[in-house]
Amino acid sequence: QVQLVESGGGLVQAGGSLRLSCAASGSIFSISAMGWYRQAPGKQRELVAGITRGGTTNYADFVKGRFTISRDNAKNTVYLQMNSLKPEDTAVYYCKLRRGSEYWGQGTQVTVSS
Repeated sequence: QVQLVESGGGLVQAGGSLRLSCAASGSIFSISAMGWYRQAPGKQRELVAGITRGGTTNYADFVKGRFTISRDNAKNTVYLQMNSLKPEDTAVYYCKLRRGSEYWGQGTQVTVSS
């Protein structure tokens, strides 16, 4: 059984930064692809960034150059460094682990004020 726990969300002014963390239980983290998604009120959940088990990353166009995804396999943790935040980045952010099946965390709220 895999459990994912996100942390690091909060309220920040436009232009500010936040670092999200997602800690995974279980023994499959290092061989799993990880991703960060977000869902704003009234909108569908969307991919923000992903990282393969080998460390290859991909980003949604709307965060390129501002967000960075990384992973620490020794700590079973994936991170999302978010810089130059905009009000439109306001959403609940979720991490996902994919290894055959998919597992989701409970989400962490990010609110960016203008």
